[in-house]
Amino acid sequence: MFQKIGKKYMETTLIKLIIIGLIIGILIALCVPAAVPAVSVLGDFFVKALKGVAPILVFVLVMNAMAQKNSDASASMRPIVKLYIFATFCASLVAVALSFAFPVMLQLDIAEATVKPPSGIEEVLHNLLLSVVDNPIHALASANYIGILTWAILAGIALHAANDQTKAMLQDFARAITKVVQWVIRLAPFGIMGLVANAIGASGLGALLGYVKILGVLLAAFFGVALIMNPLIVYFQIHRNPYPLIWTTLRESGLYAFFTRSSAANIPVNLSLCERLHLNKDTYSISIPLGATINMSGAAITIAVMSLAAAHTLGINIDVPTALLLCLVTTIGACGASGVAGGSLLLIPVACASFGVGNDIAMQVVGIGFIIGVIQDSCETALNSSTDVLFTATAEFAERAKAGTLKGTDMYPDKAGKASL
Repeated sequence: MFQKIGKKYMETTLIKLIIIGLIIGILIALCVPAAVPAVSVLGDFFVKALKGVAPILVFVLVMNAMAQKNSDASASMRPIVKLYIFATFCASLVAVALSFAFPVMLQLDIAEATVKPPSGIEEVLHNLLLSVVDNPIHALASANYIGILTWAILAGIALHAANDQTKAMLQDFARAITKVVQWVIRLAPFGIMGLVANAIGASGLGALLGYVKILGVLLAAFFGVALIMNPLIVYFQIHRNPYPLIWTTLRESGLYAFFTRSSAANIPVNLSLCERLHLNKDTYSISIPLGATINMSGAAITIAVMSLAAAHTLGINIDVPTALLLCLVTTIGACGASGVAGGSLLLIPVACASFGVGNDIAMQVVGIGFIIGVIQDSCETALNSSTDVLFTATAEFAERAKAGTLKGTDMYPDKAGKASL
């Protein structure tokens, strides 16, 4: 019987299980308050598991990405990569601006947390430099994400010249760590049940209000980037009405990604859309898989909004230079986000570390991220995946516009004029 239950659990989509866990957690807190302490252990276990796996995940994924980076990419890839990185940075700016305009306070357990807010950008940079040169073993053991990120980048650059067998081993190791993360995330329904029961048991239904507020800020940022910022970027590249292409990518790619909740799983859909837009196959066959790894505007938004919510909750004053530094850290962190559902949440501690928020608090914020992830992760993935096609097409259409060969029908699938190869 247990085998059948386990099989059914693994076959059920994570989003359904999370909803069930959320409902059960609320019911336990309201109807059986005496059981809350016992159930809250599940939440503590889930957060502890995340804290254990996150440092090694960041180190391995970033190191592998740097080692596998193709330095011999064709010239046609450069404008696409520039658009990917620029759009991710701009998305983090939008997220930071909305977080300042609508600050959110979360229900966190800060009784035992030792938080020393930085006095300004000077102290932030001082702490940043010390974190950068931390011993790599100590950085992993103490969850010093700035140090982890630094050593991962340096190790990846050093391994870039390694032989194919070594790179294949790194890639296998990255897949193995990603698989372990998937196992941990599969425990999310139980963890969320414990976290929600504990939050409502301690603060009543008012604890859910903070979740609704932060979800509202996230959705405003997602839609603002998708419908305002991205169209502006496209317009300045092709000097045409960008919305036909925007609607095409959202409808043909974003809608699928919303339900698959995985940029990697949506790669075949994006390749098919690029083919129907008659883009250059030699370019999009590289840019689409690459975009599923480094084009993470949605992840940048999630990391920035959630980490600033932690700062607001702790009363940390973030000045403009520190906010810009956060955008930079967020952009780099987003490019290393795991391709699994909820993978971007595990990069929140990287951003939190830049202004002195410890791992204990950051992982509580990660737990909240999983609670709202039913909607947040779907919208984030839709934005990430649709912009892979958007900026691949934009780079090629910009070249056509310069040559005077860009047509209005190019932005519609199956009607586009064939690209000159």
